[in-house]
Amino acid sequence: MSETRQTLYGVLGEFDSAKTLIAAAKKVREAGYECFDAFAPYPVPGLSEACGLELGLKGWKHNLVPQIALLGGLCGGLGGFFFQYWVNVIDYPLNIAGRPLNSWPAFIPVTFELTVLGASTFAVLGMLALNKLPQPHCPLFNVPSFKRATNDGFFLCIEATDKKFDLASATKFLQSINAKAVTEVRDED
Repeated sequence: MSETRQTLYGVLGEFDSAKTLIAAAKKVREAGYECFDAFAPYPVPGLSEACGLELGLKGWKHNLVPQIALLGGLCGGLGGFFFQYWVNVIDYPLNIAGRPLNSWPAFIPVTFELTVLGASTFAVLGMLALNKLPQPHCPLFNVPSFKRATNDGFFLCIEATDKKFDLASATKFLQSINAKAVTEVRDED
């Protein structure tokens, strides 16, 4: 029989309403926690700001998607141009009416299209990779009460990856900011 190993994912607090969730998110951020997330059954105005996700906030993580898209565009454009050059000049040269083999203006439409294709493909794949998607299972799904997050529950999870995280202090902190239930979240490997 295989032994399942459990690792601590974080601490989950349940709150009564959207207002208490926003207030709790502000207090968690003010307490210095950085790796936390809030869950509500509907869009709550002001929740993303309370969690510190608004643009322009100091400490906002640098977005790498534009650089990834640039890399994809360069790879696509250069790859398309040099493939056409290789075919028309090196591999299968055709002398048509004495025109030059390296007729680069004819290569521009395909080069442009492959630049756009490469940039968009790299941007989508980079965004998925940076967001760690797809993530078909989250350890929060192991908590029975978390099923209410899509119906009428308001939750805030402080993740164990946070540099300030301590199980006992995080649990006491969530209880001190009026969480009606606090649950340890474990991930089964």
